[in-house]
Amino acid sequence: MVGSLHFSLPSDLFSILLLQVSMWDSFLVIGPSEPIVAMLGADTVLPCRVSPAMSVENMELRWFRSQFSEAVYVYQDGMEQTGEQLVDFKGRAELVKDYIAEGRVAVRIHSLRISDNGMYKCFFKKGTDYEEAILELKVIGLGSAPHIFMVGPEDEGIRLTCTGKGWFPQPEVQWKDAKGEKLPSLSEDETQDDDGLFQIEASLIVRDSSKREVFCSMKNPFFGQEQEATISIPEPFFPRTSPWKVAFAVTFLILGIFVGAVMFLAWKEQQEKKRVREAMEEKEKESKAKDWRKAKLYAVAVTLDPDTAHPNLILCKSGKHVSSIENVPQNCDAPTYQGQGESETIFSVLGQNSFTTGRHYWEVEVKTGTEVGPGTRWALGVCSDTVKREGWFVESPEKNFWVMIYKDGEIRTLTSQPQILSLMQHSHRIGVFLDWEAGDVSFYNMVDGSHIYSFTEVTFCGILHPYFSLQGPGTSITICLASDCTENCPDSSPKTSLARLRSCDMDVPQEANSLLPP
Repeated sequence: MVGSLHFSLPSDLFSILLLQVSMWDSFLVIGPSEPIVAMLGADTVLPCRVSPAMSVENMELRWFRSQFSEAVYVYQDGMEQTGEQLVDFKGRAELVKDYIAEGRVAVRIHSLRISDNGMYKCFFKKGTDYEEAILELKVIGLGSAPHIFMVGPEDEGIRLTCTGKGWFPQPEVQWKDAKGEKLPSLSEDETQDDDGLFQIEASLIVRDSSKREVFCSMKNPFFGQEQEATISIPEPFFPRTSPWKVAFAVTFLILGIFVGAVMFLAWKEQQEKKRVREAMEEKEKESKAKDWRKAKLYAVAVTLDPDTAHPNLILCKSGKHVSSIENVPQNCDAPTYQGQGESETIFSVLGQNSFTTGRHYWEVEVKTGTEVGPGTRWALGVCSDTVKREGWFVESPEKNFWVMIYKDGEIRTLTSQPQILSLMQHSHRIGVFLDWEAGDVSFYNMVDGSHIYSFTEVTFCGILHPYFSLQGPGTSITICLASDCTENCPDSSPKTSLARLRSCDMDVPQEANSLLPP
């Protein structure tokens, strides 16, 4: 038995070393977070990079459309491979590899066509490991200046037609008079030629003889470039008004006043109903503000889960405090991980607690430092264990996040109709209450006990965890006891890419679980 133990130990150590080596070799592929916009006929690049930075010269690199086989460009064994390349891109695509040793490469596409518009993927493969990123290319075609034609008298006015061609995507058409007031189009027709470019024809009937000068503009919806044309209509071209039409106009005016009076009374009744509804909502809000005392009866001890933390976050050994790398204590070393494209990434961590039923309450103290900059951001609440937390993501109920978010000096929610909740100060203590059966997630200002916001009538599924994210100098989150919050929580320890935690009170490193980026 001793002999078997003697031979099993080296085997276990070898397995651990293999696991660590595989972790060191892992990488992410990152593309632009915003669409790439380029003009029709011009050149553009589709950039991608790996994180952490490493040479990709010996990797297989592939840019393709919706299908893997629809190759735009393939780089393998240190050279271009044209066997799988689509015919449309042969001779038009080349690899930009000035920074290939740093893991930054791009494919340049020459003489852009309308067919190049759409989604792309870049695929990087190293051995058996591979990753990919999604890119979007928007091709813009600025068409010809519009032309206005006077068709002739029609329906007691003058019919005008405005045409333009060579646009992509479909332009926005707007009629205006000499005072800049918008005139509604009678009709708009669009067609696409063989190259996919739009040809537009918009019509307008001018009945007011005072509007003798009319403008027609066409504007690209993405770039905002605008082309405009004008036409002057001589006064004799307008039809003359018959006397009986004047009488009809007076009658119509009286009828309009009557209808207006009826609409005013209906509006007044609606306003009264709105006032009653707002009073009921205010009463409900006041009731919510009192509920936090009941919520405290369901207090739970929330602890941060280091296995779910982003490498740019620093966790306190107690599991009750987290801050960003900009707020490193003096007696702790800064993390060796330096993420690239941090503005494109949300740094988040989950609580170890798992909720599938019942009521639960916890309190959090958020500090944002004395100098709140544009990069300062935090969010807290709950999320499902099925959410995506890699790179940049949307913290909204549609994505199974029920959180309140601080950004640009405001606290808000990312619901279908975003709401600004209150003005952020340098320090806040917030209570979070989850009622699974009622489908309710509520937030309370524990400085004065007031209700901040509630997600109601939510149908939860799966497992819920406490959720926290933060960025910016001096930003930190401390999980408090329901009865009291430790104001002087020990400074947190930085988490490095070597998967170690350092005690904030000691200089001796201690082994901890691997902290993989979310």
